[in-house]
Amino acid sequence: MTQDMFPEMKLSLDALRALQLERLKAVLRHAYEHQAPYRAKCQAAGVHPDDLRRLDDLQRFPFTAKTDLRAAYPYGMLAIPREKCVRIHASSGTTGRPTVVGYSARDIDTWADLMARSLYAAGARPGDVVHNAYGYGLFTGGLGAHYGAERLGCTVVPMSGGFGERQVQLIREFGAQVVLMTPSYMLAIADESSVRASIRAIRRCGLACSAPSHGPRACAPRSSGGSASMPSTSMA
Repeated sequence: MTQDMFPEMKLSLDALRALQLERLKAVLRHAYEHQAPYRAKCQAAGVHPDDLRRLDDLQRFPFTAKTDLRAAYPYGMLAIPREKCVRIHASSGTTGRPTVVGYSARDIDTWADLMARSLYAAGARPGDVVHNAYGYGLFTGGLGAHYGAERLGCTVVPMSGGFGERQVQLIREFGAQVVLMTPSYMLAIADESSVRASIRAIRRCGLACSAPSHGPRACAPRSSGGSASMPSTSMA
């Protein structure tokens, strides 16, 4: 029944690539038509959305880097009117001007679906108790993981970060089956003697999921290391 939530997981490779191309064309055209800084980068590179005919053509298009986001602070990279944004997230700005991302209502819904599918692929299942230790607030991690786990049908404990002893207490007493936090913090938590016996293994990968016979599974998204990303294309 759960797999019916994620029909993309059952597509053939050819069908998946066709779907990726269809969606990529829509996102690229939306960014080009509604985001002046990205349109200028495309024009400087001599490319147009019509030039995207297959997935391999993506390498011809410019990427959006953190420097672009900082230069357009705060709202210059939005691809919809600011009034249509239901939420604003931003980086801490500790190494420079904060990077800002705006979300439409549809973005929030899509984000929840994406995180639900990612958690399912990592081993989470409906009914699992999910201990979410990602930060809530301007940082995107906590709320994204929270909505995804709820969309999957899990029971979410919105712990947020910090309070190491409290983290251990709630993991143990609430019977967490999935733990969401950075891999380094998970290792620190695992050193606590009261939880060490419950966590038999921690495996790090794109979405790390360690599923021992006893204790919680540890799931954490891969760090991008601050690499460039595709344009911020909030779509209403």
